[in-house]
Amino acid sequence: MTNAPGRTRIPLPTRIPVLLYHAVMEDPAEWIAEFTVTPREFASQLDAIVAAGRTAITVGALAAHFATGAPLPPRPVVLTFDDGFADLVGPTAEALASRGLPATAYLTTGAITPGRPCLLPPAPMMTLAQAPRLEGYGMEVGGHTVTHPQLDTLAPGALRRELRDSKAVLEDVLGHEVLHLAYPHGYNSPAVRRAAAAAGYTSAVAVRHALSSGADEIYRIARLILRRSHTVADVERWMEGRGAKAAPYPDSLPTVGWRMYRRARALIKGPEFAG
Repeated sequence: MTNAPGRTRIPLPTRIPVLLYHAVMEDPAEWIAEFTVTPREFASQLDAIVAAGRTAITVGALAAHFATGAPLPPRPVVLTFDDGFADLVGPTAEALASRGLPATAYLTTGAITPGRPCLLPPAPMMTLAQAPRLEGYGMEVGGHTVTHPQLDTLAPGALRRELRDSKAVLEDVLGHEVLHLAYPHGYNSPAVRRAAAAAGYTSAVAVRHALSSGADEIYRIARLILRRSHTVADVERWMEGRGAKAAPYPDSLPTVGWRMYRRARALIKGPEFAG
């Protein structure tokens, strides 16, 4: 089904890689090292994406396809970045822009605002005032809560505050609506997804370490999380639609059990860092 010259609405079985990056640096803090890639490896991975003939789009474009059937390029890929590490505004954004690759950055407002409480351990971070610069590089900005908690363990009031306060802070500095959300560490539940919609987000990404698809869930979009052990060969497989299962699929019993355990622990210890 062709909607416009050169742009085709993708069939439902098509697999869509949505990549999740965190820090891109040589010497990360120990707690985020497992999810950090070096600038050299990052450049090689971006070159592999371009060589694969994938067209980078934002989460907003993917969400519009899910919501309204808006057309996508034949071979889409989505690049996302969580938290707001210091490299994002500068070398990482420049590497993307130099290759014509738009992306979506999800910012944890407590982590990038000096003096605000946050559950993320210390690490070099960008600042809230720098958020508009990301848009100058062609990046879309989304919310990633205030303190980075395990959202599926929070009481309803605390959940609403995490979702709405971070959205409001970002909208104030950017001067426009913020419509897209990333769940910290991907933790979500039916109640969390309903709360995200009620807070005014029109999409939300999880993790799941799976390929997305034209049939994926708009409030639980699957992403592939980049670890330091992943290589260019892994990225090449994902660009071919291989190397991971495709969403949507129901939560496994271990996932449900782990959520129940974390909820019970949160009743005793209070909100905990999602990571």
